[in-house]
Amino acid sequence: MGLLDTKIALITGAARGQGRSHAVSMAEQGADIIAVDRAEDMDSIPYPLASRDDLEHTAQLVRDLGRRIHTSVVDVRQLADLRAAVDSGAGELGDIDIVVANAGVVATGKTDPADQGLYRDIVETNLFGVWNTLVASVPSMIRKGRGGSIILTSSTQGLVGRGGDGSAAAFAYAASKHGVVGLMRVAATSYAEHSIRVNTVHPTGVFTPMVVNEHMAQVFTEHPSASKLATNLLPVPFVEAQDVTNAVVWLASDHARYITGVCLPVDAGYTAM
Repeated sequence: MGLLDTKIALITGAARGQGRSHAVSMAEQGADIIAVDRAEDMDSIPYPLASRDDLEHTAQLVRDLGRRIHTSVVDVRQLADLRAAVDSGAGELGDIDIVVANAGVVATGKTDPADQGLYRDIVETNLFGVWNTLVASVPSMIRKGRGGSIILTSSTQGLVGRGGDGSAAAFAYAASKHGVVGLMRVAATSYAEHSIRVNTVHPTGVFTPMVVNEHMAQVFTEHPSASKLATNLLPVPFVEAQDVTNAVVWLASDHARYITGVCLPVDAGYTAM
């Protein structure tokens, strides 16, 4: 028996990194997966995003575990496309029990304080995209009629403002991740009557391609002070994706059946300092 047997989980940003980790672990625990990812680079974001091959690799990992998966290439900023992906996935696998709104971008090292295009891309992906995910998925959860769990991926930067450099990129990331907490709190109260729980997770730096890439290596080399963004209380520079996944799976399971409206740091003590 798995913690998530018979559950259907929607995961955005599922092609690699934390999203892939969540998909694989949820499949190990018995869930079938609706996996969504942009699977294409974004001009304003200075590191490669996931690809269609990455999304297919996630799908194969889930299939190898004997679970079903439905994949869609969708930009979470596009509500109509996201709704279509959710409807298609739910039509194939069944209505949704779990939502993990994980898709997000960052642009550390982009120093322009007035880059409106970059600010918009980050906020629209990290905040608007989360709201779109709620709008697209919650009707399926309510229709199913057995409650559910929604986990929104915020960040330590959704709880504090350390490490800011005055850039549009830094403002946009912190503002969007703080905004996710607001969405969570409103959603937790709005959906409680349907026994739908809503929580946020707040990772510190995670050892994934979002942080571990050539662009970030250059940023840390040229701007040593940028390491302030990854200074944790415990003596580790990053946590692993699986550390975040462990919290996400717990929040999705009946082990957390009365946990809602909570901000859960997975941050090696970053926010305790």
